[in-house]
Amino acid sequence: MIILPISLTIAAGAALLNIWIAMRVGRVRGEAKVSIGDGGDERLIRRMRAHSNYVENTPFVLILLALVELGAGSSIWLWAVGALYLVARILHAIGMDGLGWARGAGITVTMLIQLGLAVAALLTVYLTPTSISSTLTETVAVESE
Repeated sequence: MIILPISLTIAAGAALLNIWIAMRVGRVRGEAKVSIGDGGDERLIRRMRAHSNYVENTPFVLILLALVELGAGSSIWLWAVGALYLVARILHAIGMDGLGWARGAGITVTMLIQLGLAVAALLTVYLTPTSISSTLTETVAVESE
């Protein structure tokens, strides 16, 4: 069994962060008395967009994080990248309430992390000294045990 401690930990943190961001939306929905849609409420629109943006970006980061960890192994830099992503998303959510620098920092760090993980994934594939045939052989050997 392969366990990916970084990916599992960051995915759990991401799930908890998703709940927090969704609760922020729910709180404003209650205050504005809007159950469906945004009711034209600017604060609700901002909170909803923060949540949508989180949901749009997080799958890419988690998938890349897991695949890089699977291909290259666990490392301190991967832990740092995962933790920094969560901090960036907190900053973005807070920034959507009007703290402009936090929103900008959150967006910038999110994009840099996605770019960095994409590059790391490509480097893992093309700089790792294995071939597709050896990977297939190893997979078959492991599955038949």
